[in-house]
Amino acid sequence: MSITRRARAAWLRWPAAAGLCLALAACGQTAAGAGSDPSSAHGQAQAGHGPSSPSAPSGSSGSTGSSDPTGSSDPGGGSGSAGSSRGAGDGGSSGGTRKEVADPEEAQSYPAPASVHHASAATPSRAGALAVAAGALSDEEVRRELHETQTAQQRAESKQHKLSLQPVAGGQSIGGDGTIPIPTGVPEVIQKVIAGANEIADFPYVFGGGHASFVDHAYDCSGSVSYALAAGGLLSSPEVSGELEHWGVPGPGRYITVFANAGHTYMYVDGILYDTAGRSGVYASRWLVGSTDNTGYAVRHWPGL
Repeated sequence: MSITRRARAAWLRWPAAAGLCLALAACGQTAAGAGSDPSSAHGQAQAGHGPSSPSAPSGSSGSTGSSDPTGSSDPGGGSGSAGSSRGAGDGGSSGGTRKEVADPEEAQSYPAPASVHHASAATPSRAGALAVAAGALSDEEVRRELHETQTAQQRAESKQHKLSLQPVAGGQSIGGDGTIPIPTGVPEVIQKVIAGANEIADFPYVFGGGHASFVDHAYDCSGSVSYALAAGGLLSSPEVSGELEHWGVPGPGRYITVFANAGHTYMYVDGILYDTAGRSGVYASRWLVGSTDNTGYAVRHWPGL
Protein backbone atom coordinates (compact mmCIF):
# COMPACT_ATOMS: atom_id res chain seq x y z
CA MET A 1 0.00 0.00 0.00
CA SER A 2 1.32 3.40 -0.90
CA ILE A 3 2.09 6.04 1.74
CA THR A 4 -0.81 8.14 0.51
CA ARG A 5 -3.34 5.30 0.96
CA ARG A 6 -2.04 4.38 4.48
CA ALA A 7 -2.34 8.02 5.60
CA ARG A 8 -5.90 8.22 4.28
CA ALA A 9 -6.90 5.02 6.18
CA ALA A 10 -5.39 6.29 9.46
CA TRP A 11 -7.20 9.60 9.09
CA LEU A 12 -10.52 7.82 8.58
CA ARG A 13 -10.01 5.70 11.82
CA TRP A 14 -9.03 8.68 14.04
CA PRO A 15 -12.54 10.11 14.68
CA ALA A 16 -13.83 6.78 16.06
CA ALA A 17 -10.84 6.35 18.36
CA ALA A 18 -11.03 9.97 19.49
CA GLY A 19 -14.76 9.61 20.19
CA LEU A 20 -14.16 6.50 22.29
CA CYS A 21 -11.44 8.26 24.33
CA LEU A 22 -13.65 11.31 24.91
CA ALA A 23 -16.55 9.06 26.02
CA LEU A 24 -14.31 7.21 28.47
CA ALA A 25 -13.00 10.49 29.88
CA ALA A 26 -16.51 11.85 30.38
CA CYS A 27 -17.55 8.64 32.16
CA GLY A 28 -14.59 8.98 34.53
CA GLN A 29 -15.58 12.53 35.39
CA THR A 30 -19.16 11.44 36.06
CA ALA A 31 -18.02 8.63 38.36
CA ALA A 32 -15.65 10.94 40.24
CA GLY A 33 -18.37 13.56 40.66
CA ALA A 34 -20.84 11.04 42.05
CA GLY A 35 -18.38 9.98 44.78
CA SER A 36 -17.14 13.42 45.89
CA ASP A 37 -19.64 16.11 44.96
CA PRO A 38 -22.07 16.60 47.92
CA SER A 39 -24.25 18.80 45.71
CA SER A 40 -25.20 15.88 43.46
CA ALA A 41 -28.39 13.97 44.20
CA HIS A 42 -26.49 10.75 44.91
CA GLY A 43 -24.02 12.61 47.15
CA GLN A 44 -26.85 14.13 49.12
CA ALA A 45 -28.47 10.74 49.57
CA GLN A 46 -25.20 9.33 50.92
CA ALA A 47 -24.71 12.36 53.20
CA GLY A 48 -28.23 11.90 54.56
CA HIS A 49 -27.22 8.66 56.26
CA GLY A 50 -24.27 10.21 58.15
CA PRO A 51 -24.38 10.56 62.01
CA SER A 52 -24.10 14.35 61.83
CA SER A 53 -26.74 14.90 59.16
CA PRO A 54 -28.63 18.17 59.77
CA SER A 55 -31.72 16.58 58.24
CA ALA A 56 -31.92 13.99 61.01
CA PRO A 57 -34.91 14.62 63.34
CA SER A 58 -34.13 16.44 66.58
CA GLY A 59 -33.62 14.02 69.45
CA SER A 60 -32.73 11.07 67.18
CA SER A 61 -29.59 9.80 65.51
CA GLY A 62 -29.11 7.78 62.36
CA SER A 63 -31.73 5.93 60.39
CA THR A 64 -33.07 4.05 63.47
CA GLY A 65 -34.09 7.28 65.19
CA SER A 66 -35.75 8.68 62.06
CA SER A 67 -37.70 5.50 61.38
CA ASP A 68 -38.99 5.30 64.97
CA PRO A 69 -40.95 8.46 65.82
CA THR A 70 -41.23 7.48 69.50
CA GLY A 71 -37.46 7.29 69.85
CA SER A 72 -37.87 4.20 72.03
CA SER A 73 -35.24 2.22 70.20
CA ASP A 74 -32.79 5.10 70.00
CA PRO A 75 -30.52 5.22 73.04
CA GLY A 76 -29.33 8.68 72.12
CA GLY A 77 -32.75 10.05 71.24
CA GLY A 78 -36.15 9.46 72.81
CA SER A 79 -34.86 7.50 75.79
CA GLY A 80 -32.19 10.13 76.44
CA SER A 81 -34.88 12.76 76.57
CA ALA A 82 -36.87 10.66 78.99
CA GLY A 83 -33.77 10.25 81.07
CA SER A 84 -33.41 14.01 81.33
CA SER A 85 -37.01 14.26 82.50
CA ARG A 86 -36.46 11.61 85.17
CA GLY A 87 -33.30 13.32 86.28
CA ALA A 88 -35.12 16.58 86.85
CA GLY A 89 -37.79 14.77 88.85
CA ASP A 90 -35.23 12.90 90.93
CA GLY A 91 -33.35 16.12 91.56
CA GLY A 92 -36.48 17.69 92.93
CA SER A 93 -37.07 14.89 95.43
CA SER A 94 -33.45 14.54 96.54
CA GLY A 95 -32.80 18.25 96.89
CA GLY A 96 -34.51 18.44 100.30
CA THR A 97 -38.17 18.94 99.26
CA ARG A 98 -40.12 17.14 101.96
CA LYS A 99 -43.72 16.01 101.72
CA GLU A 100 -45.70 16.01 104.96
CA VAL A 101 -48.27 13.24 105.13
CA ALA A 102 -51.73 14.18 106.39
CA ASP A 103 -51.92 13.91 110.17
CA PRO A 104 -54.47 11.21 111.11
CA GLU A 105 -54.78 12.84 114.54
CA GLU A 106 -55.52 16.31 113.17
CA ALA A 107 -59.20 16.14 114.11
CA GLN A 108 -58.19 15.41 117.72
CA SER A 109 -55.77 18.37 117.79
CA TYR A 110 -58.31 21.21 117.67
CA PRO A 111 -57.02 22.65 114.37
CA ALA A 112 -57.32 26.41 114.46
CA PRO A 113 -59.72 28.14 112.02
CA ALA A 114 -58.34 30.68 109.60
CA SER A 115 -59.64 33.51 111.78
CA VAL A 116 -57.25 32.58 114.62
CA HIS A 117 -54.05 34.65 114.71
CA HIS A 118 -51.45 33.95 117.38
CA ALA A 119 -48.26 35.88 118.02
CA SER A 120 -45.11 34.22 116.67
CA ALA A 121 -42.90 32.20 118.97
CA ALA A 122 -39.36 33.06 119.95
CA THR A 123 -36.56 31.05 118.36
CA PRO A 124 -36.09 27.63 120.00
CA SER A 125 -32.60 28.48 121.24
CA ARG A 126 -33.83 31.68 122.87
CA ALA A 127 -36.77 29.89 124.46
CA GLY A 128 -34.46 27.24 125.88
CA ALA A 129 -31.92 29.73 127.18
CA LEU A 130 -34.39 32.12 128.82
CA ALA A 131 -36.72 29.62 130.41
CA VAL A 132 -34.25 27.22 132.04
CA ALA A 133 -34.81 27.22 135.80
CA ALA A 134 -32.55 29.59 137.74
CA GLY A 135 -29.70 27.80 139.47
CA ALA A 136 -30.07 24.69 137.27
CA LEU A 137 -27.24 22.20 137.38
CA SER A 138 -24.85 22.05 134.45
CA ASP A 139 -24.29 18.78 132.60
CA GLU A 140 -21.02 18.24 134.42
CA GLU A 141 -22.62 18.86 137.81
CA VAL A 142 -25.47 16.50 136.99
CA ARG A 143 -23.05 13.73 136.00
CA ARG A 144 -21.07 14.27 139.19
CA GLU A 145 -23.90 14.69 141.68
CA LEU A 146 -26.62 12.39 140.38
CA HIS A 147 -26.02 9.32 142.48
CA GLU A 148 -28.41 6.57 143.38
CA THR A 149 -30.06 8.26 146.36
CA GLN A 150 -30.71 11.50 144.53
CA THR A 151 -32.10 9.68 141.49
CA ALA A 152 -34.55 7.72 143.62
CA GLN A 153 -35.66 10.89 145.40
CA GLN A 154 -36.13 12.82 142.18
CA ARG A 155 -38.16 10.01 140.63
CA ALA A 156 -40.41 9.94 143.68
CA GLU A 157 -40.93 13.71 143.47
CA SER A 158 -41.56 13.52 139.74
CA LYS A 159 -44.14 10.79 140.23
CA GLN A 160 -45.90 12.86 142.91
CA HIS A 161 -45.96 15.86 140.58
CA LYS A 162 -47.41 13.85 137.69
CA LEU A 163 -50.16 12.46 139.91
CA SER A 164 -51.14 16.03 140.82
CA LEU A 165 -51.71 17.06 137.18
CA GLN A 166 -55.38 17.43 136.35
CA PRO A 167 -56.78 17.57 132.83
CA VAL A 168 -58.94 20.40 131.54
CA ALA A 169 -62.45 19.41 130.53
CA GLY A 170 -62.78 18.51 126.88
CA GLY A 171 -59.49 16.60 126.57
CA GLN A 172 -56.29 15.68 128.38
CA SER A 173 -54.53 19.06 128.48
CA ILE A 174 -53.11 20.16 131.81
CA GLY A 175 -54.61 23.29 133.32
CA GLY A 176 -53.11 26.52 134.56
CA ASP A 177 -50.92 28.33 132.07
CA GLY A 178 -50.36 25.08 130.17
CA THR A 179 -46.69 24.72 131.13
CA ILE A 180 -44.92 22.30 133.45
CA PRO A 181 -42.22 23.18 136.00
CA ILE A 182 -38.66 22.67 134.76
CA PRO A 183 -37.00 20.11 137.03
CA THR A 184 -33.52 20.79 138.40
CA GLY A 185 -32.37 17.20 138.70
CA VAL A 186 -32.17 16.42 134.99
CA PRO A 187 -29.53 17.19 132.34
CA GLU A 188 -29.51 20.75 131.05
CA VAL A 189 -30.48 19.66 127.56
CA ILE A 190 -33.72 18.16 128.93
CA GLN A 191 -34.44 21.38 130.79
CA LYS A 192 -34.10 23.27 127.51
CA VAL A 193 -36.36 20.81 125.67
CA ILE A 194 -39.03 21.30 128.33
CA ALA A 195 -38.55 25.08 128.16
CA GLY A 196 -38.99 25.00 124.40
CA ALA A 197 -42.07 22.80 124.68
CA ASN A 198 -43.50 25.22 127.27
CA GLU A 199 -42.90 28.16 124.93
CA ILE A 200 -45.43 26.89 122.35
CA ALA A 201 -47.51 24.61 124.59
CA ASP A 202 -50.75 26.58 124.06
CA PHE A 203 -50.17 27.70 120.45
CA PRO A 204 -52.91 26.75 117.94
CA TYR A 205 -52.60 23.66 115.78
CA VAL A 206 -52.33 24.26 112.03
CA PHE A 207 -51.23 21.50 109.66
CA GLY A 208 -47.80 22.40 108.30
CA GLY A 209 -47.19 24.98 111.03
CA GLY A 210 -43.61 25.32 112.20
CA HIS A 211 -42.04 23.80 109.07
CA ALA A 212 -41.19 26.79 106.90
CA SER A 213 -39.49 28.22 109.99
CA PHE A 214 -39.15 27.41 113.67
CA VAL A 215 -40.61 30.87 114.33
CA ASP A 216 -44.31 30.59 113.58
CA HIS A 217 -47.72 31.43 115.07
CA ALA A 218 -49.09 27.85 114.97
CA TYR A 219 -47.58 24.36 114.96
CA ASP A 220 -48.68 20.90 113.90
CA CYS A 221 -47.55 17.70 115.63
CA SER A 222 -44.09 17.41 114.06
CA GLY A 223 -43.60 21.18 114.11
CA SER A 224 -44.21 21.12 117.87
CA VAL A 225 -41.81 18.25 118.56
CA SER A 226 -39.19 19.76 116.24
CA TYR A 227 -39.34 23.11 118.05
CA ALA A 228 -38.84 21.54 121.48
CA LEU A 229 -35.98 19.32 120.30
CA ALA A 230 -34.31 22.33 118.65
CA ALA A 231 -34.52 24.25 121.93
CA GLY A 232 -32.37 21.52 123.47
CA GLY A 233 -29.94 21.54 120.55
CA LEU A 234 -31.12 18.12 119.36
CA LEU A 235 -32.38 19.27 115.94
CA SER A 236 -31.11 21.91 113.52
CA SER A 237 -34.16 22.28 111.26
CA PRO A 238 -37.85 21.30 111.39
CA GLU A 239 -38.63 17.71 110.40
CA VAL A 240 -41.88 16.04 109.38
CA SER A 241 -43.09 13.06 111.37
CA GLY A 242 -41.78 10.57 108.80
CA GLU A 243 -38.29 12.01 109.23
CA LEU A 244 -38.55 11.88 113.01
CA GLU A 245 -38.96 8.11 112.65
CA HIS A 246 -35.17 8.15 112.12
CA TRP A 247 -34.22 10.78 114.68
CA GLY A 248 -31.64 9.74 117.29
CA VAL A 249 -31.35 6.00 117.91
CA PRO A 250 -33.93 3.21 118.33
CA GLY A 251 -35.64 2.49 121.62
CA PRO A 252 -36.97 4.45 124.61
CA GLY A 253 -34.80 6.93 126.43
CA ARG A 254 -34.35 7.69 130.12
CA TYR A 255 -35.50 11.31 129.89
CA ILE A 256 -36.95 11.73 126.42
CA THR A 257 -38.67 9.33 124.00
CA VAL A 258 -40.07 10.34 120.61
CA PHE A 259 -42.80 8.28 118.92
CA ALA A 260 -43.24 8.84 115.18
CA ASN A 261 -44.73 7.36 112.04
CA ALA A 262 -45.51 8.75 108.59
CA GLY A 263 -48.51 10.76 109.75
CA HIS A 264 -48.10 11.71 113.42
CA THR A 265 -45.54 12.21 116.18
CA TYR A 266 -45.41 13.02 119.89
CA MET A 267 -43.00 12.53 122.78
CA TYR A 268 -42.60 11.90 126.48
CA VAL A 269 -40.24 14.26 128.30
CA ASP A 270 -39.31 13.30 131.84
CA GLY A 271 -42.32 11.00 131.82
CA ILE A 272 -44.93 13.56 130.71
CA LEU A 273 -46.76 13.29 127.38
CA TYR A 274 -46.34 16.15 124.88
CA ASP A 275 -48.82 15.76 122.02
CA THR A 276 -51.18 17.80 119.86
CA ALA A 277 -53.79 15.02 119.71
CA GLY A 278 -56.01 14.86 122.79
CA ARG A 279 -55.84 18.55 123.68
CA SER A 280 -58.81 20.20 125.36
CA GLY A 281 -59.24 23.15 122.98
CA VAL A 282 -57.69 25.46 120.36
CA TYR A 283 -55.47 27.15 122.97
CA ALA A 284 -55.15 24.18 125.33
CA SER A 285 -51.76 22.82 126.32
CA ARG A 286 -49.81 20.17 124.44
CA TRP A 287 -48.72 18.75 127.82
CA LEU A 288 -51.26 16.02 128.48
CA VAL A 289 -52.27 14.02 131.51
CA GLY A 290 -51.93 10.26 131.20
CA SER A 291 -50.58 8.28 128.26
CA THR A 292 -51.62 7.20 124.76
CA ASP A 293 -51.52 4.10 122.57
CA ASN A 294 -48.03 3.76 121.09
CA THR A 295 -48.92 0.97 118.65
CA GLY A 296 -47.62 1.55 115.12
CA TYR A 297 -44.98 4.13 116.02
CA ALA A 298 -41.20 4.06 115.75
CA VAL A 299 -39.63 4.59 119.17
CA ARG A 300 -36.56 6.85 119.26
CA HIS A 301 -34.35 8.59 121.79
CA TRP A 302 -31.16 10.64 121.87
CA PRO A 303 -28.01 8.71 122.91
CA GLY A 304 -27.43 9.12 126.63
CA LEU A 305 -30.83 10.68 127.22
